[in-house]
Amino acid sequence: MKKVIIALFFCIAGVQLSHAQANLPNSAPANTTKAEQELLDLSKAKWQWMSDKKTDTLNGLFDEKCVFVHMGGSWGKTQELNTIKGGMIWYKKAEVYGASVNIFGNTAILLNDIDLLAVVGGNEVTHAFMVTEVYIKEDGKWKMGSLTFSILLRPVKMSK
Repeated sequence: MKKVIIALFFCIAGVQLSHAQANLPNSAPANTTKAEQELLDLSKAKWQWMSDKKTDTLNGLFDEKCVFVHMGGSWGKTQELNTIKGGMIWYKKAEVYGASVNIFGNTAILLNDIDLLAVVGGNEVTHAFMVTEVYIKEDGKWKMGSLTFSILLRPVKMSK
């Protein structure tokens, strides 16, 4: 009887956990608001600016207090821009498989399920990440407040 109860518990917990993940559609749903679409488009453009090392454009996007969390550490805006400009990390290509955004007043949280092809310290690497982007709207303009890379345990889908 004890084994049946434990097995039942794990089945229920598994079902609950499978539904607890964020909704990351491959494309924006039909009911996406204008503000949500604006953020999804901004995030997509940001990946291209990072790939192209457009630090002047990124400087305008990143808030002065912006925080960046990577596998190897965390730092602020100036160090991130210097890291991109100096080539310590080259965000060569981000393949986005799904994105979702939630807006809470003047704050937005955007999730991206990506494979990132990057050159780090001269070595080309590819990782699967869930990237959390936090944006704050000030004076009618969205500014990035945080960018966090969380490694995913799923296999990389991107073919080089």
